This record gives sequence, structure tokens and C-alpha cells, in this order.
Amino acid sequence: MMWDAASPGRPSPVEIQRIAPSRARFPAGAVEPVAAAPVPGPRIGLALGGGSARGWSQIGVIEVLEEAGIHPAVVAGCSIGAVVGGCYAAGQLGLLKGFALSLTRRSVMGLLDLRLRSGLIAGDRLRHRLQRDLADRRIEGLPIRFASVATDLHGGEEVWLTRGSLVEALRASYALPGIFPPVRCGGRLLLDGTLVNPVPVSIARALGADLVICVNLNGDPGACGPREPARMTAESVSAPSPRRPRRWILRRPGSRAAPEADVANGLATPGMARVMLDAFNITQDRISRARLAADPPDIAIVPRLSGMGLFEFHRAAEGIALGREAARAALPQIRGLVAAAAART
Repeated sequence: MMWDAASPGRPSPVEIQRIAPSRARFPAGAVEPVAAAPVPGPRIGLALGGGSARGWSQIGVIEVLEEAGIHPAVVAGCSIGAVVGGCYAAGQLGLLKGFALSLTRRSVMGLLDLRLRSGLIAGDRLRHRLQRDLADRRIEGLPIRFASVATDLHGGEEVWLTRGSLVEALRASYALPGIFPPVRCGGRLLLDGTLVNPVPVSIARALGADLVICVNLNGDPGACGPREPARMTAESVSAPSPRRPRRWILRRPGSRAAPEADVANGLATPGMARVMLDAFNITQDRISRARLAADPPDIAIVPRLSGMGLFEFHRAAEGIALGREAARAALPQIRGLVAAAAART
């Protein structure tokens, strides 16, 4: 189902293509984006997953692929992966890298315009930055085929953004629930795509990729805690330590008080934003594993990102280096798959 941004009465600057997640092709009559120029060998697709600040590592992955002569013809992105993938498809990855490397703790806070409505952060400052760098680019005019994924707030449906304003498509894909407000597109309210398809391999295949390389930002075993269920009794969870009274101390000047026993055991209650992000990360990890089992990539690149926090956007240099390291390790397998696919064509 498509909406034209220029049509009277349509509030959305983005045209939306709605496709059931199980489909591996476009529905009859759908208008597809402009295809990239054909190149010899298999069409390589890149599926870039969500993971907040860890997404900077995807810049390093793309750099290594380009240096190795592996040029994706199709890019599908989710959340931060949509931002990196959209900038790459628009030929602006260098601008995004420069912006990421310039971030400090203070400048990250400067991008946040706090409010208490449908999200903690209005996102206007970040939107203005994207508009400055990407101007009025439209997805169908990009040299590389691109799509981002978002989630319909009311129906929970997976929505693929394949035409229209690139900036609005990126905003809809990274609209993290509770942090950023939903984005209105085509009469729908859209949220972060990680709620339905955190690593959009299926989209890359539907856009025509013969081989799909995915970047899973949450695949590091240490990123989301233990994989096996933890077994413990309710008493072991709730009973206070018999050796230490529950006295309240301050963690730092001006902060709220916390139980001394909890601080000693590393269990001090985190803030609201941290709880929301960690809970969302756990959900994203579980959904990612289920979707990748159903729609496996030809090869998965998994940077070792467990030591990088979801909000540590100021650590871009480290994230990019970890992405380069993971991509270099995967290059022999990627080259082998490309050569085998080329031999079959």
C-alpha cells in the first residue's frame, strides 16, 4: 500500500510500502525504487541492525568492505543501522563518520531536547542535523537501493520505507519507544523498527540481493547477559543481607540515595532511561535471534561490542575500530561466497 507525499490530504512526507514480513518479493503493482547500475557478479545486500551507539561500528564494517572491493548494491537498515545505511547509500558516510568522531559527552547532551510528552527527547536538533547533511534527498533517487524498517504503533505491523524523504524514513526507523516520539507517516504513527525486524535480512533479499551480509550489533555473547535462564528462589532475590543493615548512603553529591547493601553488591537501581534502554536491548536481542533463525543471512558480522554502552555515542572511534576488526575477520568467508556465487552465474 503506497501513499504519495504530494497527494492532497496526505500528511506524510514519506511514501510507505507495507509488506508482510514473510514475503520475499514486492507485491504486484508496487512501485520499486530506482535500481542501481548493474555490476558483474552477485548483487550483494547489506542488512544493518539496530543497537544505538553500537551502530557506529557499522561505519568500520562498510569501510573494510569498500577497501576490499566489495560494494553492496542493496542496503536495508534498522534504527541506527538505517542512519548509517542511509548515509552510505546517499554517498555521505564520510560526513556521518566525521560527525560521530566529533561527539563528546557534552556535545551528545547538546543534541538532546528534553520534553515529557510521547518521548523524553523531541529529536528536533538531531532532525535538523540530518536535514543539513542529507538535504531533501529522496530514497528512490539514491545511487544504492535502500530501505529502512519501522513499526506501526497501532497495529504492530512491519513497515518498509522504500520511497520518499530519506530523513523522515530514518527518523521513523530510530524512534525508540519512550525516548523519541513516534513519527507520523502516511497517516500512521511509526516507531523504531527493532520492535519487529532488528536485523532486516528479509528486506535486503526482497530488494534483490543475491548474497546478504548482516551486521548484528547484539550478537556478542556478553552484550545481553547469559543465554540460559537463571534459576533462583524468590527468597534469594528479596531477602536482605543478614550481615549488613539497610542504611542509605549517597552515591555522589546531588544524587538520590541508594541502599548501602545494594551499592556493595553492584545492584544500585539505575535511572529510568537506562532501565528503558536495557529492557529494550533484551527484547531486541530475543527478536533478532528469532528473525535471523527464520531469515538467515549468508554471513553475519558480529562486532565485539559488549563493553560499549547503548548511550555511549562519544565512543565512536572505538566502535568504528571494533567494526573494522570484525569485518576483516569475515573477509575470507565473504570473498569465498562471492566467488562461488559468481561461478554459478
